[in-house]
Amino acid sequence: MSERQALLATLAQLPVDDEVVLATVVKVEGSAYRRPGARMLIPRVGRSVGTLSGGCLESEVSKKAWWLTEGGLTVLRRYSTASLDNESESTDEEPLDEETELQFGLGCNGTVHILFQRLSVSAPLFARLRKVEEQGQAAAQALVIESRGSKSLMTGDCFDEADIQTKEPALAALLQAQMQEVCSSRRSRLLQLQDEQGRAELLLEYLAPNPELIIVGAGHDAEPLVQMAAAMGWRVTVIDGRRHFARPERFPLARQVLCLQADDPASAHLPGDAAVVIMSHSFAQDRAWLRHFLSRSPPYLGQLGPKSRTDRLLGEFADSADPAIKQAIAALHAPVGLDLGGSTPEAVALAILAEAQAALNGRVGGSLKQRQQPIHMAEPVVSLPWPQSAEACQC
Repeated sequence: MSERQALLATLAQLPVDDEVVLATVVKVEGSAYRRPGARMLIPRVGRSVGTLSGGCLESEVSKKAWWLTEGGLTVLRRYSTASLDNESESTDEEPLDEETELQFGLGCNGTVHILFQRLSVSAPLFARLRKVEEQGQAAAQALVIESRGSKSLMTGDCFDEADIQTKEPALAALLQAQMQEVCSSRRSRLLQLQDEQGRAELLLEYLAPNPELIIVGAGHDAEPLVQMAAAMGWRVTVIDGRRHFARPERFPLARQVLCLQADDPASAHLPGDAAVVIMSHSFAQDRAWLRHFLSRSPPYLGQLGPKSRTDRLLGEFADSADPAIKQAIAALHAPVGLDLGGSTPEAVALAILAEAQAALNGRVGGSLKQRQQPIHMAEPVVSLPWPQSAEACQC
């Protein structure tokens, strides 16, 4: 179960008129464990759900959440993870209030900005997250981190493209265009708006659907792969043409288990943006499904088994003059999985899922010690003048 799924499951157990505190990482400077959009739900009674750090800040956040938001206040706090040596001067000179970084001396040299909101269980933000989860479709939302001198945007405001239409036309048009760019780039960004009267900073968040994974082959080695993928929140479909293998009770964590052949018309309706792993151990099934998915160019396609077997599976298909097929074969991960060692079904599942995760994130899956760039890429920051309505311009 992913963090978002756990958050929604907790909300589902609460009365609709109940209140919770939502703590959200809205901005990060320097190094930090979590990125903007990470959430922690703090119910009035019971355990908190979600993480905002590697376990360093959660206790402090849980302890202060309800006190900070007393009376429905929305509060932005900064948490420094710099080393104690670097922070001693600032803590001696500044009192710990809402404007001061809270020091934790973790040595990560980062600052995490967390927005505390007291929300109803039925708040639109939660409905938006539930819609992304249930429909598997991406969305974008704008969360006002801080607003000073503006009557149009208030700190804590959160809206999607439909809600934007209630704003001033020029502001609505700008925000709509920015959110569409967030969706097309699949990447969150910070937006800063400023003029002589005021300024506002917003987190334009890309709400990604959970990845889809299609596993062709319902053998015993597919079971740990389903379990690991489900633990990461992936939506898993298991397919096998053999009815005695394709039994839902064997894969309780899969979204669906299908008894299906590659030439069945229903195969055309499988999600086209899913990662695919072919591992039926049946030469005939593997060949049919490999050719089926090569023609669809999924974002990740892996074939279990040695290279020589895959060459025989491809057969004359490998000589296709179709540029799309040639490109798909070049992108095929065969043998599937990262070179992690190990031969148990669990070890194989780990190698496969790690490679698929890397591929979907545009990474190669190597050791982080070899990486020349930062582990996490900073979110883009877009600074624009506050848009003026036509009426304001005429004045």
